[in-house]
Amino acid sequence: MDCAMKVDIFTHIFPPRYFALLSDVVDDRAALKRWFSIDTLHDLKARFAVMDEYPDYRQVLTLSMPPIESLASSEQTPLLARVANDGLAELVQKYPEHFVAWVAALPMNNVEAALAETERAFAMGAAGVQLFTNVLGKPLDDPSFSPLFDSISLHHDKPIWLHPARQPAFSDYLSEEKSKYEIWWTFGWPYETSAAMARIVFSGMFERLPNLRVVTHHCGAMVPFFEGRVGHGWDELGSRTADEDYGAILKRMGKRPIDYFRQFYADTAVLGSRSAIRCGLDFFGSEHVLFGTDCPFDKEQGALVIRETIAAIDSLPLSEVERAKIYCENASHILASRGPDMPAVVGARPKTP
Repeated sequence: MDCAMKVDIFTHIFPPRYFALLSDVVDDRAALKRWFSIDTLHDLKARFAVMDEYPDYRQVLTLSMPPIESLASSEQTPLLARVANDGLAELVQKYPEHFVAWVAALPMNNVEAALAETERAFAMGAAGVQLFTNVLGKPLDDPSFSPLFDSISLHHDKPIWLHPARQPAFSDYLSEEKSKYEIWWTFGWPYETSAAMARIVFSGMFERLPNLRVVTHHCGAMVPFFEGRVGHGWDELGSRTADEDYGAILKRMGKRPIDYFRQFYADTAVLGSRSAIRCGLDFFGSEHVLFGTDCPFDKEQGALVIRETIAAIDSLPLSEVERAKIYCENASHILASRGPDMPAVVGARPKTP
């Protein structure tokens, strides 16, 4: 990979066939109101017009929300995943000057099918898999998902892209039936990601899976800002709990909880917040922070997050070595297990006619 490029590690798209199928499967258009109204999520001409403003800019593709398992029954979701992954693979193969890699989507309400789709996707060249912070309310450290983590990390040595999943029905107060004012998104998603990270850490996944690599969306969510609570606070794990022996977990762990949290990777998808990116860099270090924008989710259909994220990174007092790691070298490392079939994209890209 030419590391003069800016590789956007976490972007979202609906491949054409999947988008058409989604339109047939989902009856409640109101529930998907935003997804159906963003042209750059499914219209390649519109997306390329945004991307081509930056000739050195490339994207890694993940399937857009909502999670496949939330759309249909366990009998139906395997087909949705296959169509999605075939579409993602086709986009990278057809447009290597725009898309350098793709990340597999899985039907997580059918673990057996998810395992089979994982094998199929990796055989097609998927760079890793995207998992959501909960599976229809079930945490990722639930034992039923262990075979999947073993397959991804132990057997294939592939990374995981971790995306938050929380809906308005998850209320902020016990007295209410739903979350108001989109609190479920603004504050709920960072909480979701942070909670999932904690479950991964304290369930011992990093010890059981020594090669586990997880790219957390939105710059590690709450964890960098709450470094003190994560560090000194969780050094006293169990001191606030009487009905479970959490102290035994600390004795089992090979290092402090905070040191496991630093093993996560974090993207820069924080809607252009310079302070948030700086905070993420202070916590994870430049080796574990990757340029990512969350394109195309902004009020300018992707243009804002690309522009503002680049501006924020470029405004930080970083060395050229650090900047190269964030923009490309860390992505190259994460994607390296794709093997020799990874598209060779060199130099600037001409504007799409």
